[in-house]
Amino acid sequence: MNGRFFLNPAKAKAMGVCAGLSDWLGVDVLIVRLAMVVATLVTGPVAVLLYILTGWLATDDR
Repeated sequence: MNGRFFLNPAKAKAMGVCAGLSDWLGVDVLIVRLAMVVATLVTGPVAVLLYILTGWLATDDR
């Protein structure tokens, strides 16, 4: 893990949460996005709400 979590609007599809999480974890963004899809299918709206909350609360400046 690379320190603090930041949104990554440069590689963003929606809010930059998955791109920022992939930078923070040091993995490919496709893996994080697929994990988000699986999490949404398993938990339903909980994963979507956490995504929106993270995008709203996290900062995008480095």
